[in-house]
Amino acid sequence: MKLSDGFDARRLRPRGPGSWRWRFAAALSALFAMLGILLAMAGTATLLGRPPALGGLNDTPASATVILVFGLFLLWLGVVAWRRCRRRLRRPSDLAMAPHLMKKHD
Repeated sequence: MKLSDGFDARRLRPRGPGSWRWRFAAALSALFAMLGILLAMAGTATLLGRPPALGGLNDTPASATVILVFGLFLLWLGVVAWRRCRRRLRRPSDLAMAPHLMKKHD
């Protein structure tokens, strides 16, 4: 098969953005998860009868419950975002061709 003069194999590979954006997003989401853990621990400590860790923010059990739920939500959001960023960082840079055009392996 003859290759044309204008063929460039580098055009087949995707030119994605630099990985620093995904690393920054992974670090930010890890900080969100850490903040969620701390808020959940503060809310749980108040509900178990320990002195309030956040001063006047969680004096009552109702506000401690809100802080606990918000902390768990922030933890969940941080873990999901961190996993997506890590998956995106570890994705191999395959050729940008449709899978049905590739050679079939039995």
